[in-house]
Amino acid sequence: MPNYIVNRNAQAGSGDHEVHDLASSYNCLPYPDSRVALGYYAYCSDAINAAKHYYSDSNGCRWRVPGCHTT
Repeated sequence: MPNYIVNRNAQAGSGDHEVHDLASSYNCLPYPDSRVALGYYAYCSDAINAAKHYYSDSNGCRWRVPGCHTT
């Protein structure tokens, strides 16, 4: 089951706080001090919902969570 984090820093341009799967092979993770641990979820949509408790504009990372990337 994937272990997810959300970036504390909003993305330039979109303003989204990206959700990342720590096990993905793409090299685009935020620095450890910029991560909020979300935990293990079977579905990326559940991780996005958990991230929205921290940041309402959370979105899946285009490379690490493509199934939940919307913008």
